[in-house]
Amino acid sequence: MMEARDIRELTIDEIDDEVEKTRAELFNLRYRGSYEELENPALLRQLRRQVSRLLTIRQEREPQAAGESDV
Repeated sequence: MMEARDIRELTIDEIDDEVEKTRAELFNLRYRGSYEELENPALLRQLRRQVSRLLTIRQEREPQAAGESDV
C-alpha cells in the first residue's frame, strides 16, 4: 500500500494508472471472495481506502493544474 506522501510524488497520469490498477485488483478480490473464502478479508478495506486516498490527492491537484494553465 502506498502512503499519502508517496502518492503526492506521482503525476496525475501515474495516479490515474494506480487508481485503475487498484480498482481492478479490488474487483478481482471481490469476485474471488464470492465463491471462496478470502485469505485476508481486510485487504478489501485497504484497497477501498487506497482508491479513496488516490482520488482525494488527485482532486487536490486539479485546482492547482487549472490555475497553472491560466497563467
